Order: sequence, then C-alpha cells, then structure tokens
Amino acid sequence: MTRVGYLGPRGTFAEEALLSQADLAAEDPVPLRTVPDVLTAVERGEVDVGLVPIENSIDGTVTVTLDSLAFDTDLLIQREVDLPVSLHLCAKPGTRLADVRVVVSHPSPFGQCRTWLTRKLGTADLLVANSTADAAQQVAASDATDRASIGTAHAAERYGLEVLASEIEDHPENETRFVLVGRGVPSPTGHDKTSIVCFQREDRPGSLLAILQEFAARAINLTKLESRPTKRGLGQYCFFIDFEGHLADELSADCLRNLAANQAEVKFLGSYPVAGEAGPARRQAASEAWRTASDWVDALRAQIRPD
Repeated sequence: MTRVGYLGPRGTFAEEALLSQADLAAEDPVPLRTVPDVLTAVERGEVDVGLVPIENSIDGTVTVTLDSLAFDTDLLIQREVDLPVSLHLCAKPGTRLADVRVVVSHPSPFGQCRTWLTRKLGTADLLVANSTADAAQQVAASDATDRASIGTAHAAERYGLEVLASEIEDHPENETRFVLVGRGVPSPTGHDKTSIVCFQREDRPGSLLAILQEFAARAINLTKLESRPTKRGLGQYCFFIDFEGHLADELSADCLRNLAANQAEVKFLGSYPVAGEAGPARRQAASEAWRTASDWVDALRAQIRPD
C-alpha cells in the first residue's frame, strides 16, 4: 500500500482532506507532527507522498508550506485538494464560554476567526499548536478548566471535548487548499495548473512586468501571484506564480523556457490536476476536443500524396 503522510494527529482538517480522496483513503495514512515533518518523511522515503495545507480562502497562504516547497525541498506537487472548512470552539465537558481564558489552535484558524475571537473572547490568551487536532489533545490532557481549542467537530469527539460554539469562522465560504507532494510530474489531464517560483536576477524597474509579459504574450492565464522574501536580505523578494496549463503543453514549456533564459531564475514546483467540482467535466471536454482535433489532423494527413 502507498503510505500517505499528513499533518496529524488524527482529527485534523488534513485528515478530512485525505479521506475526501477515495484513492488516498484506501491507502495507508501516516499522521505526522508538523508540515516540515511531512515533507522530510517523503524525502527520506518513510512515506510515499505527503498531504499538507497550502492556502485558506480567509487567512491566505500557509507560509510554512509555501516556503518549504520553495527553499527546503525538491519535492513536487502531485495534486490539489479543496476542503470546505468549519471551525468550532471546543473544551472539556462542563466548561462555559465565560470560563475560557486560553485558546489553543494552529495559527491559520486564529486568522480565520479573528473577528469572532475579538468579539467573544477578546481578553483570552492565544497559544499556537502544531495542528488543530494537536490543540484538541492539549486541551483534553490539561488539568486547567479554562482552556479551549479551535478545530474540527471530529477532533472534539475523538478527544472527549464538547463544542462550545459552532462555525466561528469570520466568513461562511471558508475553504482550505491542500497539496499532495511527492516525486515526478503527473501526466496532463487537460485541466491542469503549474506552480513556479521566480527569482529576479537583478532588482530593476520593470523586472516583474517583464516576467508577466511572458505569460501575457502567450495568453496564459495566471491564477495566483504572490511575493515572498527570498531569505537573502530585506527588500529582496521572489514571486510565486500559478498558471493554467501543464509542463507537457508546448505553450507552457515555451513560456518556462523563455522565463529561465531571459527573465529570472525559475524553480518548478509542479504541474498537476486542478481541484474543484468542475475539474472532471473540463478534463472530459478537453479529452473529447483533443480526440476530435486529432481525428481532423489525421484526416488531413491521409490526403498527403506519397510522392
């Protein structure tokens, strides 16, 4: 069986994302303590692939994942998984909301329910845990009766906690994107995304524009553009770019070729299927369009005279 590492312990949103994928759910899940632990386990061969959070629709990028992929590993993204997320405040049985003085969770949920926490628990101390399930474990194991965790209802049930408040995220349309990382590049499906990091060779006026023009000139649609520090000094930034297309597409390959030759140092993070309900339908439509186009070209070639 394939060993699938994920951000644990049991009861995290990462586990929910894993279980939402039928093929991954049928494999051997391995909960690990932190995002770097998951990536390191894949690198060492202790697990075959790893599932980690990379972005939230409210709080934005999970920087530890993005930075680890850019600077600390050569693993590649294999697929993305979008998971609707609902956050709950959980505590030991008998605890009231008015009793809570300390809230424990992963940093991302704190950002996702910042307004609710300010309004309902403005004086509470916020303690960071490795994951939402780790936070639930800490609250369950503590002798203190004034602690609560933010996480999943599943984790609350698993670790013997009660839900004090449900759906406390600041915006109702809350989703977290996870990526499955491993080695190699998946085959194109017709509805794919490519992720790269661009490092400017020199900081000069128009350098970012020159990078973006490589995509514009080929009518390649960008789905994400984000700057992050390069870790080399203040004011030095690199650009994370997601765009529609696959490394196998000649247009995408030509764009990457020109970027690397003329504009920037490029790190390839992967080409992989786009997540979402529309993905399968678009992949099927792309396959049908390819078959139709292929039949047309074959019919034209059949007209070539042998002489």
